[in-house]
Amino acid sequence: MHINQGISDEKAREIVKFVKGTGVKVQTQIQGDQLRVSGKKKDDLQAVIKSLKDHDFDIPLQFTNYRP
Repeated sequence: MHINQGISDEKAREIVKFVKGTGVKVQTQIQGDQLRVSGKKKDDLQAVIKSLKDHDFDIPLQFTNYRP
């Protein structure tokens, strides 16, 4: 059994390209082995999460909400 932690650079770039293609006004950042998506509107972030869940990237995705 092989366990992966984090997202490879190639997968991160693929996800960033997909998020930009949705046309939702959010910012994406690759931070090491994680991908951060930030935006002003909660609805925009929820739309991105739904789009990511509906698309198959061949890796399991985990979403965490960070509120300052």
